[in-house]
Amino acid sequence: MSYQNSLSPWVIYRRLPDFQRQFIQRFRRRTHAEEYLKAIQSLYPHAEFEIVYEIAPTQNHQNEARSLPPLPQRLIYS
Repeated sequence: MSYQNSLSPWVIYRRLPDFQRQFIQRFRRRTHAEEYLKAIQSLYPHAEFEIVYEIAPTQNHQNEARSLPPLPQRLIYS
């Protein structure tokens, strides 16, 4: 994560099928992200959005992620 992106850790994503997501916008404050989310939800009422706090991964986290098995592409609930 670049320094510029780390200054704005609150991110809005649009949820897509198959556990995909589309980046919408970054914000420095959660309240700004919530206000923007209200506006885009009124424009796209059937779309699903989420607010995420993204932090920069440290070197240890990157090594741990490499050692984990890959996630399944689809989860099946009974």
